[in-house]
Amino acid sequence: MNTISHDSETSAKGQQVISATAFIHHNFDGIEKVFLPRRAKTKKFLPDVFELSGGHTDYGEDIVEGLKREVMEEHGMNISVGDSFYVFTYTNEIKESHSIEVAFFAKFTDPIENIRINAEDHSEYGWYSETELPEQDITKLELLSIKKGFALLKGESQNFG
Repeated sequence: MNTISHDSETSAKGQQVISATAFIHHNFDGIEKVFLPRRAKTKKFLPDVFELSGGHTDYGEDIVEGLKREVMEEHGMNISVGDSFYVFTYTNEIKESHSIEVAFFAKFTDPIENIRINAEDHSEYGWYSETELPEQDITKLELLSIKKGFALLKGESQNFG
């Protein structure tokens, strides 16, 4: 299979790009938290914002396998992937493309002490409960996805559209 680089800055003029993100959650002493890395300040597209882990899938690549590959590339960690729960779209002016992003529930299967950060992609990361989210540093669409994930973890079914 030919792999094509689809990072957030590689031109994809007029193309649709499929992205997968992982709502990686972990229970810390009875409090459910989500893993959010912060994009590097040097990124041209959405610099210095928190995001769910993941990225673009390659042509012909299974979306779940692409998500696992992206998390491994970004954090050196394996994940188990659960159900998809949210889909949104956006345009990327840097790539000149339209993205469809699918969010999945996920958990790290490697010890969380082994998480690493690739400085080209991210500057830091944190674990955040629903009440601790750095909302001012998350895009509106990503924040809706994260809130939907927390609602579903609590057994709530809400329309966030």
